[in-house]
Amino acid sequence: MRVAPPSRDPWLDNVKMVLVTLVVVGHAIGLVEETQGSHWVYDFIYLWHIPAFVFVSGYLSKSFEWDRRRMKSLLYTLAIPYLLFEPALFYYRREVVGEDVTGPLWLEPHWTMWYLIVLLMWRLITPILKLHWLFLPLSVVVSLLGGLWDTDALMIPRFLGLLPFFVLGLHLKPRHLAHLDDVWVRVAAVPTLVGIGIMAVYTDTWAETALLWYDTGYNEIPIDNEIVFQTRLTIMMVGLLGAFAAMSLVPRRSLGWFTTMGTATMVVYLFHGFVIKTVKVLGWPDFTATYPVTGLLLTILGAIALTLVLASPPVRRVLEPFTNPLGWLEARRARHRAPTSV
Repeated sequence: MRVAPPSRDPWLDNVKMVLVTLVVVGHAIGLVEETQGSHWVYDFIYLWHIPAFVFVSGYLSKSFEWDRRRMKSLLYTLAIPYLLFEPALFYYRREVVGEDVTGPLWLEPHWTMWYLIVLLMWRLITPILKLHWLFLPLSVVVSLLGGLWDTDALMIPRFLGLLPFFVLGLHLKPRHLAHLDDVWVRVAAVPTLVGIGIMAVYTDTWAETALLWYDTGYNEIPIDNEIVFQTRLTIMMVGLLGAFAAMSLVPRRSLGWFTTMGTATMVVYLFHGFVIKTVKVLGWPDFTATYPVTGLLLTILGAIALTLVLASPPVRRVLEPFTNPLGWLEARRARHRAPTSV
C-alpha cells in the first residue's frame, strides 16, 4: 500500500478523510429525506462540516501565489475537473437518472460541482486575502451581506457566505491548531457537539435549513429582515465551534490505511455523486419509504462504505487519472522519458 510522504501532516489527512466521508453521507441522505430522523442527521452534519471543509481548504492554500507553477496546478486540479465533471454529472442525472435538472452548464454549478469553482475563485484571491489579518473581520461583513445576493451564477452566494472560514484557514498557523490537542479542548468538544446536535433538532424554530447551505438569498428565507443577519452570524459561530470541536477529536497520529485514504479526497468528491444517483434510480428511496429506520441506517453505513471504496488504493489508481488527466499524462510522459538504469 502506498503511504503518505513524510512531509504530509497525518492529522490533516485524517481530518480530510473524516470530512469527505461526511460529504458523502450528507449527499446520500437526500435519498431518504422522508425517513424519520434524516432531517436531524442532515442538519447536524451541515451545521459544521462545510465550514470545516472550507477552513481546511483555506489552511492548505497558504502557499498559493500568482506564479506559473501554482496557476498551472490550479488549472489542472480544479478548472479542468470542473469543466469535465460538471457536464458529466449533469447529463448522467438527466439522461440516466431522469432528474429534471436545468440551467446553463458551467455558469451555474450543479449539485456537488459548486465546490470546485468556488474553491478556484478563493484560490485566485488568496494572495490578497493573506496580506493582513484585517481581511478576516472584513470577510465576516462580506458573508453577512452575501445573503443579499440572489443568484446561482458561479455560486457567488456560497463564495461570499463561506469566505470567513477560508480566510481563517489562511491566517491560522500550526501553532494555533496545536491547541486543538489540548486536553480541555478535547473535553469541551464532546458537549459542544452534543449541544449542536440538540440545536439541530430545532433548526426550523431558530433558523432555516436553507441557511446552512449558504446559497439561499435572504429574500427566500422566512425570517424577518431584522434578525436574518443575526441568524446567519449565529450559524457561522455554531459552524466554527462545531468544526474545531470535531477536528480536535481526530487523532494526530497516522492511522495507516485511513490516513493514506485522506490523500484521495478528490477522487471521492468527484465520483460519489454518480454512485448515489445510480442507487436512486435503482429504487433505494422506495425501500427506505417502506423501512424508514433501517433505510436511514443502511444509507449512512453505505455512504461510509462508498467513501472507503472510492479512496482505497486499487480504486484510486483507476480513477485518479480522470481527476487530473493532464497531470497524469505529463507524469506518464516523464516516466517514459526517464533513463532506465542498467
